[in-house]
Amino acid sequence: MPLARTGELVTRAAEARSAVAAFNIITLEHVEAVIAGAEAADAPVVLQVSENAVRFRYGRLLPLARAAAAAAERSGVPVALHLDHVQSDDLLRQAADAGFGSVMYDAARLPYAENLAATRSAVDWAHGQGLWIEAELGEIGGKGRPPLDAHAPGARTDPGQAAAFVADTGVDALAVAVGSVHAMTTRTAALDHELLKRLSATVSVPLVLHGSSGVPDEGLVAAVAGGIAKVNVGTALNMAMTGAIRDFLAAHPEAVDSRKYLSVGREAMAREVTRIIGVLG
Repeated sequence: MPLARTGELVTRAAEARSAVAAFNIITLEHVEAVIAGAEAADAPVVLQVSENAVRFRYGRLLPLARAAAAAAERSGVPVALHLDHVQSDDLLRQAADAGFGSVMYDAARLPYAENLAATRSAVDWAHGQGLWIEAELGEIGGKGRPPLDAHAPGARTDPGQAAAFVADTGVDALAVAVGSVHAMTTRTAALDHELLKRLSATVSVPLVLHGSSGVPDEGLVAAVAGGIAKVNVGTALNMAMTGAIRDFLAAHPEAVDSRKYLSVGREAMAREVTRIIGVLG
């Protein structure tokens, strides 16, 4: 089926008080696993390509984007294509021509006034291209940034500031800092659900949870109930893939055909996708 639009999937989820799962992809095996897992769950899904993933692919966006779009168009469930954690204006301006329907523009590392100005400029350009745009306010950390205490004063997203930021930038969704951290390999993140409820009541656009791999299942369920409409997952897939490949190679030290262990890794990621979608309901 044709590529879905991230904005439509997220809006529909927000109206239903549910959440759409968005998975970061790095290889073709990621793409295939996410789609297979979503098909097994009979649920829509978002494929996300981060700026870090583009950098890993020699700075070239199109090869992975074209592969993801081709796979998505043959999927049995709606699949959207999202460009994630974009800091480069040059990369931002490649999004529409590469088939993306949405972008997460990340200027959260900047002081508030600079974040607002940069995001406002990105929104003006993106909306002119028909792109749905997400931004971040607060300090989620862990994405190529110094180690962060997610519970430190000032790290969390302030509801009043968030409402003003959304109004002044015109963003379509907001990633909020409520206690999760990117790239966690343990599921021990403690979310501030009271803060999330206040953000949901104050902010006029759908809310997004980054760093979801580090959040236990019950925390994800509560986050969705508290107003999160898009749940970003990356590290959990990489852990599933790497663990399965390690086990396979330990059991088969003679293996040299990469298809043997990549297929095992792909299957492990697909199972994790189905599981996480099930948790989100």
